[in-house]
Amino acid sequence: MKSKHDIDDDDMMEETEELEDGSFAELFEQDGKQAKRWLEPGQKLTGKVLKIGNEWIFMDTGQKGEGVIERKEFLDIEGNVTVAEGDIISAYFLSSSHGEMRFTTKIGGGAISGGGSTQLEQAWQAGVPVEGVVEKEIKGGYEVKLGTSRAFCPYSQIALRRVENPEALIGTRLTFRISEYAENGRNIVVSRRALLEEEQRQMKEDAQAAINEGMTVVGTVISLQDYGAFVDIGGIEGLLPISEIGWSRVKDVRDVLSVGQQLTVVVKSIDREKERISLSLKDTLADPWEQVPDRFPEGSFHTGTVARLDTFGAFVTLSDGVDGLLHISKLGSGKRINHPREVVKEGEQVEVKIESIDRANRRISLALAGPARAAAEEEATMTEFRSQANAGPQGMGTLADMFRPRAQRGKK
Repeated sequence: MKSKHDIDDDDMMEETEELEDGSFAELFEQDGKQAKRWLEPGQKLTGKVLKIGNEWIFMDTGQKGEGVIERKEFLDIEGNVTVAEGDIISAYFLSSSHGEMRFTTKIGGGAISGGGSTQLEQAWQAGVPVEGVVEKEIKGGYEVKLGTSRAFCPYSQIALRRVENPEALIGTRLTFRISEYAENGRNIVVSRRALLEEEQRQMKEDAQAAINEGMTVVGTVISLQDYGAFVDIGGIEGLLPISEIGWSRVKDVRDVLSVGQQLTVVVKSIDREKERISLSLKDTLADPWEQVPDRFPEGSFHTGTVARLDTFGAFVTLSDGVDGLLHISKLGSGKRINHPREVVKEGEQVEVKIESIDRANRRISLALAGPARAAAEEEATMTEFRSQANAGPQGMGTLADMFRPRAQRGKK
């Protein structure tokens, strides 16, 4: 007794001839009660390729019985089969006959051909894609030939985005979905964009299902914003915040990233309900703090750059990703100052001493050293002098003011 995989191509050809002698409507008739119970004509199904024969490809449908698709639907321009056993494919259910479920990837692609109005109406009702040739440009779009029928495809429905050179599509064979069918096939409107958006959604769903927090993935920068960069990671977008670009502080994303740049990033978090993915480039780089005890031991002296100022002190960058704090109490050399800007300024290079390291909290306490300390003491002294001078007794006036009244009395 022959198994499903041992079906002879001649037997299948006889069955195919019987099916092709009937109309497209007859192909949609469901002879198998099991298929009728589970599948409807036009229903899209995903399954694994079980066997590739000379004329047919057998697919595991997850139902009782296997699905068959004509082999020629999966041939490239050179006649090579584009799928292999074990691959996952998607197809549309047509009918069930003699225990075999017939599928197709598109009308006009092999299983059904001819493009007659009855076939196209059935394809419209079932939502099955149709294959057609872009004949020419007409007002507002393209004229598309579907077998012996003609259809209209608006410019906005030929692609996901505006086509820069519309004439380039003339003569190409593309797959469409019938969006309107009226007047017995004399008024047909098709859309390629609908299929492309469906593929895009499927890719996005597949990518979202396959991605998990902590994974390292490769992506492409697609846009830059003040707060970070959006990265395409296999059909879905993730946000790379500016704080996750590197260990060192980044002021402008555009200084370090560019659109089209490929990055290896780590998936930090996923919010599947809001469809938000947070990425990190920093996590793929070596942590500079691992070398801090060796490079910056307590008591050692180094030259750093003042990165930013705050009311409580100045942050000094010692190396990429490693900042230390010069507390305001360390800047006046014992003299009271109101703000660090009275002693240092952003971008200035200063010599500092490592006073203490807190590895757990990633904190380094610094003190000014060398010429920087002397300059700070001098600046603090001058600041204190100016403050005292401004706060001195008022009303004595200048020396000239003191003598003016006496001179005025002498004249009298």
